Amino acid sequence: MFTPKLCVVLPTADRAQLSALVANGNTAQKIAVRARLLLMLADHIGPSHIAARLGLSRNHVHYWVRRYVTLGVPGIVRDATRPGRFKRLTADKVASIVNATLTTTPPDATHWSTRTMARAQGVSEKTIRNIWHQHGLQPHRVTRFKLSKDPHFVAKLRDVVGLYLNPPDKAVVFCADEKSGIQALDRTRPVLPLQPGVPERQTHDYIRHGTTCLYAGLRLIDGVVFGECRPKRDSKGFVWFLTRLDSATPSDQTMHVIVDNLSTHKSPPVRRWLRRHPRVQLHFIPTSSSWLNLVERWFGEITRKRIRRGTFESVPALVAAIEDYLHHYNQAPRRFIWTKDADTILGKIAKCPKPLNA
Repeated sequence: MFTPKLCVVLPTADRAQLSALVANGNTAQKIAVRARLLLMLADHIGPSHIAARLGLSRNHVHYWVRRYVTLGVPGIVRDATRPGRFKRLTADKVASIVNATLTTTPPDATHWSTRTMARAQGVSEKTIRNIWHQHGLQPHRVTRFKLSKDPHFVAKLRDVVGLYLNPPDKAVVFCADEKSGIQALDRTRPVLPLQPGVPERQTHDYIRHGTTCLYAGLRLIDGVVFGECRPKRDSKGFVWFLTRLDSATPSDQTMHVIVDNLSTHKSPPVRRWLRRHPRVQLHFIPTSSSWLNLVERWFGEITRKRIRRGTFESVPALVAAIEDYLHHYNQAPRRFIWTKDADTILGKIAKCPKPLNA
């Protein structure tokens, strides 16, 4: 079947104008290419040959032919109009989106997403994303908090922070606590090792082999941690641990031990032991303020680095892993340095919204 060949018939005036554009060295390259392809079509050169010679696609050739047929030479010289940039949102609209994010929730969810907020406000998802980023809004995130109701919060806070920032002369400060209920978890199948492009994999189910309790005392001056695992947490174990800290401290120095308000730290056996060792003083952090005890920071490290992903076939294996971590850590201990003074902390607490202080 015969297929008619694409051809353009150029009036004399148009041919002369297009030839002048090609010959003029000041003509923009894109306009010269358009003029040249029209002249080549008028000389009965096929679109495929034109596309190959000019480095274009056939669709490109056909597009500019249609433009010429519709608008003439001016359609070749001038580009088609394009839509301008999207209209900027007004300040009121941005404020409305921010206010809706802060004070409302969707009817079927607990928080907004970029898509649900975009539909509710009649804007694009990208617009919502940009506004949230500019205003530091993250509705998808939630964190936890706990405010202490200790009536002696301020006095205890100043006491503990004072030990961190300005410890007494000829004194050793320890941060002590127990990490109880550490489980010896064993996986039901062997752990699949790390491979290129594939993370280490563990089974979801596990076998419990028992628990242990880690007594730990962080020495503030150098970051050394004294630790020992015992079967359970009780007054007898805490007295034993205080005795160990006492024996590791030079006799001419006083001892200040920062602890929480656990009942075993205030039991009669502990009080009797303290009366026999007057150089040892316990300092209690406020209730619900475990963040104030620096040994908790160290507990977080051993949990993340050695316990959480560990596989232990027995409690002795778990204890051995903890003791091995203590050995390597104390070869190059790292100090945990407290930087905030009591007034700074109290100032931040005072900024809490009124409903939290109710």
